[in-house]
Amino acid sequence: MNKSRERLKLILKSKSILLGNFTLASGKQSSYYIDARRTTLDPEGAYLISEIFLGEIAARDGVVAVGGPSIGADPIVGAIIPRSHERGTPLRGFIIRKEEKEHGTGNMIEGELAEGDRVVMVEDVITSGGSVLRAVDLVESAGAEVCGVFCVVDRGEETEKKFLERGCSFFSIFRVSELL
Repeated sequence: MNKSRERLKLILKSKSILLGNFTLASGKQSSYYIDARRTTLDPEGAYLISEIFLGEIAARDGVVAVGGPSIGADPIVGAIIPRSHERGTPLRGFIIRKEEKEHGTGNMIEGELAEGDRVVMVEDVITSGGSVLRAVDLVESAGAEVCGVFCVVDRGEETEKKFLERGCSFFSIFRVSELL
């Protein structure tokens, strides 16, 4: 395990792993909850996540943008885009709204996303993958190509298989079993 990943693991375990009885976004019950925003909104946590994800993005040809479903992706995208600029490989950012906006432009996708763009989707925690799959559908309907889905923590419900079936590679920094 590299130093960035080791340090990120300590931050996640100390700030983001909560024990108790929780209802997940998928509707399932769980004896633990991963409040990854406590890490993605932490200065060091955000930095480490952006470094790890930028390393993975660099391994994919032609990626020009990074985005994902609001609210889990917001701080991750916000951390990645300035770091990509600093590295000389600038990426544009975009966010997928949970529901259509009823004022202004009415956009579901906020940010600059163009037809033909190769993009990576990011999320903090993926359980069933439903919100990310809906976001992938929206991005693809806008004419972009989703070449990868990245998450900080994969809760391990065959998510990789779901994304591979859609033609998207899948990368998680951690499987939940590594944090419990």
